[in-house]
This record gives sequence, structure tokens and C-alpha cells, in this order.
Amino acid sequence: MNDRSREVFRRLVETYLATGEPVGSRTLSRSLPEGVSPATIRNVMQDLELLGLLDSPHVSAGRVPTHLGLRLFVDGILEVGDVSGPERAEIERTLAARDGGVGGVLDRASDLLSGLTHGASLVLAPKTAAPIRHIEFVALGPDRALVVLVTADGQVENRVFTPPLGLTPSAMRTAANFLNAILQGRTLGEVRGVVAAEIERRRAELDAASARLIEAGVAHWTRDDGGEGDGGRDRLIVRGRANLLEASEDAAALDRVRQLLDDLERKRDLAQLLDLAESGEGVRVFIGAENKLFSLSGSALVVAPYMDADRRIIGAVGVIGPTRLNYARIVPIVDYTAQLVGRLVSDRSKG
Repeated sequence: MNDRSREVFRRLVETYLATGEPVGSRTLSRSLPEGVSPATIRNVMQDLELLGLLDSPHVSAGRVPTHLGLRLFVDGILEVGDVSGPERAEIERTLAARDGGVGGVLDRASDLLSGLTHGASLVLAPKTAAPIRHIEFVALGPDRALVVLVTADGQVENRVFTPPLGLTPSAMRTAANFLNAILQGRTLGEVRGVVAAEIERRRAELDAASARLIEAGVAHWTRDDGGEGDGGRDRLIVRGRANLLEASEDAAALDRVRQLLDDLERKRDLAQLLDLAESGEGVRVFIGAENKLFSLSGSALVVAPYMDADRRIIGAVGVIGPTRLNYARIVPIVDYTAQLVGRLVSDRSKG
């Protein structure tokens, strides 16, 4: 593109992102320097459409950027500034609250991003690598029990599972005491092998029901199936679903967004989302079909990894919204939030 085409393209995309409406030549002529007529702008817009950067959604003369056009705008034209002073202060104040340990930081980050951006937020929690402090079993009914894990960094996670039949309160206490004696100070990744060996070595100390409960509870915590019982893999926090639904422009778009949210709830393609976060430092922007998880919904994802004190990527924060996101504002918000979350999570983990 020459300078004129580039300027027309920039003004058109910025106007579209601000209004969500197709942009016509007369609208652009009012924002461009004098001497650039609507007829000249129409010719430029036609050329940009032939390049696949613009599209005509209706019979009207207005144009909207395609996903390819938005990609070009984000990569080559978008000017990203700093987070505004008030927003920076709000991010720091909200995340720095002392309650809730690591889990509290991540929950607050998710609520914060959704509120600031009016989109849906994603937060990928780090794998549970902190040493175990306490394990407890709680009976919920004849065929349901709760296993509670507390780690040294203050995280508390509860998982419901199906226990062996015939358990007594005494067997549950015995199982919990046994696990706390052998696992305290170990990480979740070390659990499976240690428990199996200890059950075999100390079977005389356990009745059959307690041994079965231990095996069932530990299997639930450590199975690696990407679902709710994934043994401390990555926990996905999603907030602001209503924002995404309200931004849907018609019934078909609404259905696609609902499918996206359902996929996120079920953690489908979560491994790909993790790859996005771990593929490099800094903020990444994915628009529409560029990402499998978001292609059907036509949404955009702005995501940034956060790191521990050793500069290892341990999770990610991001925002999902319509492709006409205010990228210039949202990119620095996501970036700054990710940096602060990394520092706070590292500090909480040490404590």
C-alpha cells in the first residue's frame, strides 16, 4: 500500500472498531485531509477489497475490515500506548489484596479483566507445584465424597468423586491420616508413585476400605485427562460470559458464542490454548479463524503469558471479545495484568 491507501485503511479500521458499523467514503472524507475526495476514497477502498483487506457486508457502499485486514492492522499499523494512570492504579489495587493466596490473585485478575474490557476473561492457573500441606476426605452421601487438597502456598481445591462402597467415618479418617503422614511436603506430581509404594509397604496398618479410598482419591487427583480431575494441571477461570453473549449481533452469532463458552467449560482444545501462552513472551492477538478454539465464534483473543521468578511461563491471562475489540486499549491492559500476576503469584508461592 502507498501512503494514501495506508491512511485510508487505518482510518477505516479505527472507525469500524469504534462504531461496529460499515464505513463509507463520505465518513472517511471528513476525517482525511482536504483534497481527498469521496470518489478517490472509493477507488482506494475498492483496491483494498481486491487485496482481501476489506469486505462489503451489504449492498451499501460501506466497508468493514476482514480478518486478514484486522491482522494487518494489528501487526503493522496499530499504535499501542501505555495503560492509563487510573486503570494502572485499579489493576494494582485489585490484584494486591492479601486475601486468598494464589487462587485469590487469579480470581481477582479474571474479574478485573472482564470488568475493564467488557469482554470475557480467561485466566490459566499454574500447575500445582507447591508442596502439599493437608489432605482430607469428606463424605457427601452413600456414593459421593469430597477430597480436599491444601498446598503450602495457600491454594485449596476440592474434588467430588465416587468412593468405594461401605466406607465408614473411621476408614476416612484413617485414609486421611495415612496420606498426611506420607505426603506432607511433597508435590502433587510425586503423589502417585509414593502412595502406591507406601500402601504396599504398610498395608498392615490399613483396613481394606481405607486402602481402596486412598487409591480412589489419589487416582482422581492425579489422573491426566484434561478435565476437572486433572491432578493440578491447568485450571481455567472464565469470567464475563454475559459480555460476550451481549456482543453477539444475531441469533447465529449467539449460538456460536454459546458453543465457544461450552467448549471452554469442558476444556476442549485447552492444550492448544496452553500452547498459545507458551509459544513466546509478550501479548499475542488471535483473530477469528486463526485459532481453532475461536474460529467458529468469530471472536478475537488477546492473551499474554505470566512467568515465575525464574522467567518460566506458568500460566496466561487473556480477553475474548468480538473481532472489533479496542486493541489499542486492551493489549496494554492484558500485558500489564500478566506482568503483575506473575510477580504476585511468585511472591505468594514463596510464602
